[in-house]
Amino acid sequence: MLQTIVHYGCHFLMPLLVALIWYKPHWKLAFIIMLSGMWIDLDHLLANPIFDPNRCSINFHPLHSYYAIALYLILLFPKKTRLIGLGLVIHIMADVADCSFM
Repeated sequence: MLQTIVHYGCHFLMPLLVALIWYKPHWKLAFIIMLSGMWIDLDHLLANPIFDPNRCSINFHPLHSYYAIALYLILLFPKKTRLIGLGLVIHIMADVADCSFM
């Protein structure tokens, strides 16, 4: 139960807090852009089974690989890609937190 709260709290509350604190004038747009980082979970469709509660996503799925994570970190630097990078990095942080419960 705690694992689920932490995991989904990170996925939804962290982007909301970042948007409200650092992107206050345009917080709704910032929040939506960061939530779009959830699209990287489409790579779960490549796994068999698609969902395994005992599997850590980090470095298992292609969009959760260390190479992809390096790219997400690079996206944090240019201003034009920062929100996308934040959404992706926050997503990865949520998955790392999830893996720490295993």
